[in-house]
Amino acid sequence: MNNNNDIQGLTQDAISLLKQLIATPSLSKEEDNTADLIEQFLQSKGVTAFRFLNNVWAKNQYFSPEKPTILLNSHHDTVKPNKAYTLNPFEPIVKEEKLYGLGSNDAGGCLVSLIATFLHYYHRSDLQYNLVLAATAEEEISGHNGVEILLPRLPKIDCGIVGEPTLLQMAVAEKGLLVLDCTAMGKPGHAARDEGDNAIYKAVKDIQWFKDYRFDRVSDLLGPMKMTVTIINAGSQHNVVPHECKFTTDIRVNELYSFEEVLEIIRANTLSDVQPRSSRLRSTSIALDHPLVKAGIALGRTYYGSPTTSDKALMPFPTLKFGPGDSARSHSADEFIWIHEIGEGIDMYIQLIDPIIVQP
Repeated sequence: MNNNNDIQGLTQDAISLLKQLIATPSLSKEEDNTADLIEQFLQSKGVTAFRFLNNVWAKNQYFSPEKPTILLNSHHDTVKPNKAYTLNPFEPIVKEEKLYGLGSNDAGGCLVSLIATFLHYYHRSDLQYNLVLAATAEEEISGHNGVEILLPRLPKIDCGIVGEPTLLQMAVAEKGLLVLDCTAMGKPGHAARDEGDNAIYKAVKDIQWFKDYRFDRVSDLLGPMKMTVTIINAGSQHNVVPHECKFTTDIRVNELYSFEEVLEIIRANTLSDVQPRSSRLRSTSIALDHPLVKAGIALGRTYYGSPTTSDKALMPFPTLKFGPGDSARSHSADEFIWIHEIGEGIDMYIQLIDPIIVQP
């Protein structure tokens, strides 16, 4: 652990705060009570906290517009509890050195560790960088009223750490998410006669193309592109040839393709009308020679490309996705984080940014 005397106290406060967050339901778009809790916690530590909708943020005491700024960000919303839960998802239960509860791993452990890290530096007047802390909403639904709406209201950010469970290894790249609503059109007719043009049969051909097509460019960090048809709807009754078939395709885009290029390829190879829901969640990466990554490598951290999407995709500056906990536990029944992971997360966050922001 870091030798600073306040680490143990910060860790105990972080665990206590996480227990309170677990006990306070915060489903996406319903995070007002956890926002209150975080705001009150920061104020109890002498921090001036700001609020916009359900997003809470703060800047270090000696913030200077003349200095570059690092953002420390994680989210306080959760998914709905998995139906397979055997424990009360809103009861923080400590058992066998694990803290159970909804949001404990994704991303409560990261959030409270980043808050503790921010508090560790809050009163320092000798920092080379400013720190801005942001506890944001709607991450789990990629909503517009989370970090996306908050960023324009923050001071200029130069780089950031996005707290997500990565086993304290460095996610330096992240696949983008492109969701397509596809519609195959036919002509209605009676199923008993040889008439109509079955839209399902047209859709099946396109769906087969989505299944079989392989994009040429394979990323060293993120691997190949991946396309998956996830929803299909057609027909009104058994004896009517359907004139319309709608299906949804989930596409994970590596950094070697733009969304526009992907759409051009798809439309050239399919008959269905293809409409993207959004172009917000693009693939992102941070250079391996960035100071945050170099500091992590010096600490023995490995780096990799993440197949999952986070608020990192919405940030127009270099960000490192990094934090305690394991992504494999996210959204699972009886979600938990090891108690020791929180202390290790605080210590590792401090070791990661210390050589960058503290005067030598």
